[in-house]
Amino acid sequence: MDSGTHLVMGIGLAGLAAVDPAIAGDQSLHTAVLIGTVAGSQAPDLDGLLRFHSNAAYIRNHRGPTHSLPAIAIWTVLITAALQIAYRGSLPLITVGGWVLLSVVIHIVTDLFNAYGTQAMRPFTEKWISWNIIHIFDPVIFFSHVVAIALWAFGLVEPSLMFPLLYGALILYYVWRTLEHRRISAMLPKLDPLGETLPANRYILIPTVNLAAWNVVRHNADGSFTIGDLRKGRLNWADTARCSDHPAVEKSKSDPAVRSFLYFTSYACAEVKEHDWGYEVRWSDVRYRYRKQYPFVAVLMMDRNYKTLGSYVGWLSDDRLAKRLRMTTY
Repeated sequence: MDSGTHLVMGIGLAGLAAVDPAIAGDQSLHTAVLIGTVAGSQAPDLDGLLRFHSNAAYIRNHRGPTHSLPAIAIWTVLITAALQIAYRGSLPLITVGGWVLLSVVIHIVTDLFNAYGTQAMRPFTEKWISWNIIHIFDPVIFFSHVVAIALWAFGLVEPSLMFPLLYGALILYYVWRTLEHRRISAMLPKLDPLGETLPANRYILIPTVNLAAWNVVRHNADGSFTIGDLRKGRLNWADTARCSDHPAVEKSKSDPAVRSFLYFTSYACAEVKEHDWGYEVRWSDVRYRYRKQYPFVAVLMMDRNYKTLGSYVGWLSDDRLAKRLRMTTY
């Protein structure tokens, strides 16, 4: 989920903690739990600081080690210990640690439902797990929390009543979205206008902010990708990405920026443009099509001898990417 949603979920968990009479009756303890759940809901995304090192390091590690099984224990211990120090050891360790643990676990579990994915099963596997069920910003999840927090803040509803109802409803919402994803995924071959003319290896159904609309990626048997959307029960194809087998593509895989990109995504497709000075290899993640562009890219500029002239990995529009590469290359 996005940082804003994780923030309101952290606050919401503190509201849920009011179901414990010991917490509800002790303002100091409730404040400590609030600090702990907000910190726990944000801690796994501290890997965002890797942007200051390089985009390649960020792309390779974001939602990786910080969202792993060992990280759950590490974040819980660090945050709980910091609170104990701040409160001079006066906090009930199990109570505070339990709510911090819950906030960290919920952060990592909810991220599994997005298209971006996490490496939640490290150290057993470095596979990226993405269930493609909930958009990274879900208006139902975010605004239901905002309303509940506002009612709590103004004293209009008791948190011990409101937040159990909220999270019970959200559990049902996640179940509904999961079942809906499975139902629609099973229907895609029948809805596909290309079904009889072009064999498909796999369909990938991707959520959007609009709960009634989905993006669809069709991985074709010839290695290409067809990209479109599903709206009002109709599957519409908008573009086809044909992956180049130019020798420059294979050479580009040794570049650190491209390696980071390919480590993260299984939906990469490369195209090659030839210039007077050499080759431009652009890898795009075909899951993220926006306004006829693929903004999540790794681009490598090489001379005719395949020597690197410049590279970039990250999120950029075509215009901004062109400016960035000109600055990098010349």
